[in-house]
Amino acid sequence: MLARRVLNRPRSLASPSSWAASARTVTACDVIVVGGGHAGTEAAAAATRVGAETLLVTQKIQTIGALSCNPSLGGVGKGQLVREVDALDGLMGRAGDWAGVHFSILNRSKGPAVWGPRAQLDRPRYRQFIQAELLSMPRLTVVEGSVEELLVSEPDPEKPGKHRVTGVRMADTGRIILARSVVLTTGTFLSGSLFMGQTTSPGGRMGDPPSGSGLSRSLKEVLGLRLGRLRTGTPPRIFKRSVDLSLAQLQLPDQRPTPFSFISNGTHCKPEEQLPCYLINTTPGVERVVRESLHLNSHIQQDTRGPRYCPSIESRVLRFPGRQHQVWLEPEGLTSDLLYPQGLSMTMPPDLQVRLLREIPALRKAEIQAPGYGVQYDFVCPTQLFPSLEVRSAQGLFLAGQINGTTGYEEAAAQGVWAGVSAGRRALSLPPLSLSRTQSYIGVLIDDLVGRGITEPYRMFTSRAEFRTSLRPDNADLRLTLKGYCDIGCVSPRRYEEAVRMKAGLSEALSALQDITLSPTRWREKLPQAAVSANKSGIMSAEEVLQYKDVSFEMLASAFPDVLGPYVEFAERLKIEAMYRPHCEKQRREIERILQEESLSLPQDVDYLSLPVSLSQEVRELLDRVRPATLGAASRLPGMTPAAILHLLNYITRTPQRDRSAERSSTPDPQNLSDESRDSFPCVPVSQ
Repeated sequence: MLARRVLNRPRSLASPSSWAASARTVTACDVIVVGGGHAGTEAAAAATRVGAETLLVTQKIQTIGALSCNPSLGGVGKGQLVREVDALDGLMGRAGDWAGVHFSILNRSKGPAVWGPRAQLDRPRYRQFIQAELLSMPRLTVVEGSVEELLVSEPDPEKPGKHRVTGVRMADTGRIILARSVVLTTGTFLSGSLFMGQTTSPGGRMGDPPSGSGLSRSLKEVLGLRLGRLRTGTPPRIFKRSVDLSLAQLQLPDQRPTPFSFISNGTHCKPEEQLPCYLINTTPGVERVVRESLHLNSHIQQDTRGPRYCPSIESRVLRFPGRQHQVWLEPEGLTSDLLYPQGLSMTMPPDLQVRLLREIPALRKAEIQAPGYGVQYDFVCPTQLFPSLEVRSAQGLFLAGQINGTTGYEEAAAQGVWAGVSAGRRALSLPPLSLSRTQSYIGVLIDDLVGRGITEPYRMFTSRAEFRTSLRPDNADLRLTLKGYCDIGCVSPRRYEEAVRMKAGLSEALSALQDITLSPTRWREKLPQAAVSANKSGIMSAEEVLQYKDVSFEMLASAFPDVLGPYVEFAERLKIEAMYRPHCEKQRREIERILQEESLSLPQDVDYLSLPVSLSQEVRELLDRVRPATLGAASRLPGMTPAAILHLLNYITRTPQRDRSAERSSTPDPQNLSDESRDSFPCVPVSQ
């Protein structure tokens, strides 16, 4: 058995000035990563892990790894992404374990497949961890500066694409840096603009300038990419001392913090040192201030339609008038006197922001440290990318993060890992790889982006994954770490050995559980607290008994100490494996069935628009327009999902031809679809 796992501590922090100085001599490398946010840091680290000499270009070394908006990590769907980034040896999970000050598992009342690991973070500690890791990483050089334009040449005729990106030109010195691959992770900085009231200024984050206009020009005019414009915002920061927390609902963290990283055995913050969050609600006065200030709010005037899942308070009020809205007061760190009011993103003038806050009882004396503001920025319509996140028309150019139309740290980091892996492999002349949506949430994320595009900033949810009972946060290491080491080459031997140990231990324990068999009567004698029915007959294994809600592995280990005692360290994971094994086996058979039936012919007379099966309208329109000849051809259409293919397979194999014809003849002809509704590659011009 391997030695006890320990929480990774950040490496000692090198001097930023020395790194900037050494980077001035770099004129060529394997991979250039532009941007030091969550996507950029993970991309740079991943590229080095696969063996590529990498250069990270960022405007300020001091802001690498900064939490630009909310001081939190994870959640439902997002927590799964953090675990998968960690399983591929990324930085985010370990940084969260080091910087977390409030840990909780969301969705505890539901099944473990949809649990959401989440943490509030200490901003300085998170940034320091990321910087310490990057600035001491072999094969990685960091340089301060801005990229003015991409260097473009004739494409390699042996590969798809109209252009080939060969490097970048720096904005400040005009210096040229050559590379085999370039990864753009510009976040909100690509032609970014800041909005506060009726004031507009260039920038991607308060205090930082936008990226050079030449970069947008390179993408749009030189490479011919379709760009859109998106919007987001951030709330004001409030001094904690000015808030009456007695009027807020206390939200305590979990007593036993759950780490994000598979190689951590705990969190840096002790359980008793964790900080609480607080819940408050808006009032009718908040809605009144919003409506009275609309004429002074140029950001919201342009488009009142905002992102579906994290809109500004102005958008929420206009969409849902007369409603009360939740606001979470979140700590920004162990030594910080600031609270982050999650749910109060706003772009009105600063004096009106103070007035709005004071309409909430707990905030009647609130003092603002920094006002909220809005950001507009360019993004590239992601349907122009391969699943490797390489631009289809530009060889060697990869995109990750908000430049692809996503929102959130976790979505950015997930793309960053895969773009870094892909860019590094391309630079080293290794074949491209892809992650199936049946393998990971990262695969779901990328497949959604490149196959369907976006109509608003994309956010991950567990509901987006058809096979989420298999894609659980507890088994991300078994799904990805072994593949990351053996096939991708981005995982360290230490992490691989831990994943092998875990897989072997779980396998041995499950075999031991299956070997223990008793009659229901004997099980009731052994475990009186187990709700084994008196009407149950036959023989039951310990694995089947472990599927009972009130039975834990520790209980079974107490009953059979010699056989099960050695596996108590795997107790929680064994409980989850036992619960979901029947579902996962069913899903595995469904996936195999789809693969076996790829050559199945699809009748050309099927009326997809009114087919009596569970298909989304987008999938129906896609099938109706393309009319694929086989199930395999349908499965490869952009936007198709395994669940849709399974429903289609079941319908075709179970419904006789005459019944399909009758359904078609009894259904009126569908109206002609507009060009817009038939476009399976949406690209939104502006969305808040």
